[in-house]
Amino acid sequence: MSNPSILILPGDGIGPEVMAEVRRIIDWFGAKRDLAFDVSEDLVGGAAYDVHGTPLHDDTMKKAFEADAVLLGAVGGPKYDVLDFSVKPERGLLRLRKELDLFSNLRPAQCFDALADFSSLKRDVVAGLDIMIVRELTSGIYFGEPRGIIEEGNERVGINTQRYTESEIDRVARSAFELAMRRGKKLCSMEKANVMESGILWREVVTKVGEEYPEVELSHMYADAGAMQLCRWPKQFDVIVTDNLFGDLLSDAAAMLTGSLGMLPSASLGAPRDNGRPYALYEPVHGSAPDIAGQGKANPIACVLSFAMALRYSFDQGAEADRLEEAVNTVLANGARTADLLGEEGVTPLSTSEMGTKILEALDASL
Repeated sequence: MSNPSILILPGDGIGPEVMAEVRRIIDWFGAKRDLAFDVSEDLVGGAAYDVHGTPLHDDTMKKAFEADAVLLGAVGGPKYDVLDFSVKPERGLLRLRKELDLFSNLRPAQCFDALADFSSLKRDVVAGLDIMIVRELTSGIYFGEPRGIIEEGNERVGINTQRYTESEIDRVARSAFELAMRRGKKLCSMEKANVMESGILWREVVTKVGEEYPEVELSHMYADAGAMQLCRWPKQFDVIVTDNLFGDLLSDAAAMLTGSLGMLPSASLGAPRDNGRPYALYEPVHGSAPDIAGQGKANPIACVLSFAMALRYSFDQGAEADRLEEAVNTVLANGARTADLLGEEGVTPLSTSEMGTKILEALDASL
């Protein structure tokens, strides 16, 4: 029986540096936990454009379809700002999302106790925070038609259409309910049913799907009220499901509750394949950070935690995902910090590889 496969796309900027630490951790699981993966590597974003003249080569797209999971570092950088929109590095990432039909975007907001003081909110509000936002990723106002800028009378008008079908809502709702079943069995759906017909349909479909998950406590909240409650008392939530636009806004707001956007992973999941595994793309939330690229200053934890999500959601290795997440927690609790996490005087920042080594040492200690 062949090993599960992972396609690694380091990308641009700090992507190759943080992904190098993930490769070390993948190797650790193969050597120490008898959990081996067949790993291949290819180009995406500006790195792909430099070689192929396109941010994602067709051969790479084919590999992504065949892989059990795709791990992506980051794309973009000022070098590519002058490129035509159609070949900018970000188009490679968008093509992966679109062609793999990755409709369910999982954005965790977890606050490690050691970093609770980094948040702008009070420690007791955020310490121990562990919520998951499920954002619909392939429809809604970002994709709806008609759209554009038109002339109307003597002025221009910008048009974007919020559009959802029942099936699009149904499938992301099921993804959220399944996730809630694996967590605290509590799901809050957020929309604007008070002023938007798409919100009315969203609430109706989510409610109907919820009848198939009687163990999950389902609640509904207007998205603006949800944003307020995220700032007021975020630990009231476990899983939140929402549409593309509101998910974009709410997940960034929730990310900042943790105090460090650069610490957070994400997963984008599609429909299950014949082997039961969904099409899946895992990536850190942070960007390519070209200002520190190549200097060994990048924090690899978001990318490491993205691999932990892959262990959990693509490979059914929840216990090993827990092991890796706990190793990160241990390292932070022991005071290890990269430059982006410095908040105490006299603390020497670790390099990217040094932080990776600390995580590997914590993994060794977990055996």
